[in-house]
Amino acid sequence: MPRQPLILLHLLGVIVWVGGMFFAYCCLRPAAAEVLQPPQRLPLWAATFSRFLPYTAVAVAVILATGFTMLLQTGFQNAPPGWHAMLALGLVMAAIFAYVYGALFPALRRDCSAAAWPAAGQTLNRIRRLVALNLVLGICTVVAAMTAR
Repeated sequence: MPRQPLILLHLLGVIVWVGGMFFAYCCLRPAAAEVLQPPQRLPLWAATFSRFLPYTAVAVAVILATGFTMLLQTGFQNAPPGWHAMLALGLVMAAIFAYVYGALFPALRRDCSAAAWPAAGQTLNRIRRLVALNLVLGICTVVAAMTAR
């Protein structure tokens, strides 16, 4: 596949994933905390994640597929150090995402359905911390991309 479409797909995936985390963490989270009590806030997060996480799963798959394809086209030995940093950070981010999507999000949905607000709050807090970590890693990945030559 030609390089430009791969770069476009890669960047669109990054925009969806990192941009979505920024919006959720820096905009939606404080707004929800400001205007909603926890029993209303927790179902909002479960509903938001039920829409956001499937899009993110596609974005993660696209990012990994396009990233590996570009690395293979260039050759791992010929790739700039920034690409190797992007790969390492991206794999860590993908593992964190998989844990949030596969383990924590189902627990949040289950706890919200059962109106188990303390348990749902604890799960949401774990998700929040992992999203914050992934957001920082995502910014570091973008910086690594900018330093790649």
